[in-house]
Amino acid sequence: MSIVPLLCLGLLPAAQAGEIRLATTTSTENSGLLKHLLPRFEQKSGVKVKVIAVGSGKAMKMGEMGDVDVLLVHARKMEDAFVAAGYGVNRRDVMYNDFIVVGPASDPAGIKGGKDVLAGFRKLAASGSKFISRGDNSGTDVMEKDYWKQLGIEPKGQPWYVNAGLGMGEVLTMAAQMPAYTLSDRATYGAYRAKTGLAIAIEGDPKMFNPYGIIAVNPARHPGINYKDAMKMVEWITSKEGQDAIAGYKVEGEQLFFPTAHAK
Repeated sequence: MSIVPLLCLGLLPAAQAGEIRLATTTSTENSGLLKHLLPRFEQKSGVKVKVIAVGSGKAMKMGEMGDVDVLLVHARKMEDAFVAAGYGVNRRDVMYNDFIVVGPASDPAGIKGGKDVLAGFRKLAASGSKFISRGDNSGTDVMEKDYWKQLGIEPKGQPWYVNAGLGMGEVLTMAAQMPAYTLSDRATYGAYRAKTGLAIAIEGDPKMFNPYGIIAVNPARHPGINYKDAMKMVEWITSKEGQDAIAGYKVEGEQLFFPTAHAK
């Protein structure tokens, strides 16, 4: 497993035999999940994985261009559109976790303990407390923007709303420094909780369900991709071995991702 620097985006060489390029979300990388999973896959398959950790939207753009071989993302509507447009094939459910709203332990917006994300967002906006948006067209960013849209609130341009354009780990670090609230996937928060001191403010709303899928880039659209080895990863991560490895990943004893490939 290797992490491809972001400066290389758009300039990635074609995959070699026995090597695939995986575009995935910052949450799978920041949470430590990939470091847990990929060595197991590489040992089992003999395939080396180059990881490009970006937001789900950017990952799918890279798939459209044929710059990667396989995607592991969490933006279901965008995933379905990607497949429907002919860019991806063999999409499969992999796992889920959930989103949470986190913020300073002092809770200046008074939203701590809430179970309704829309009510919490409304109260947060009314309080004028700082909120940091990913602003990177990631699955997290798309979900956050949808919450504001449902409320009929346009946060862009408001003095309390900060558009970061960064990955989840960096946004959590910013939120701790400002301090501010943000929407996070639970897994990345779990990996950063100790170093940021941020507290969970809102959790448990069904609207915050966060499913992940894996998609092979369509070789009919991009003949140069390594489809054969990409499908080895699709098959492995949705196999019992891969799903057990996902379930077995824990931070401080807490399971962060829940496998769904074999859910009824």
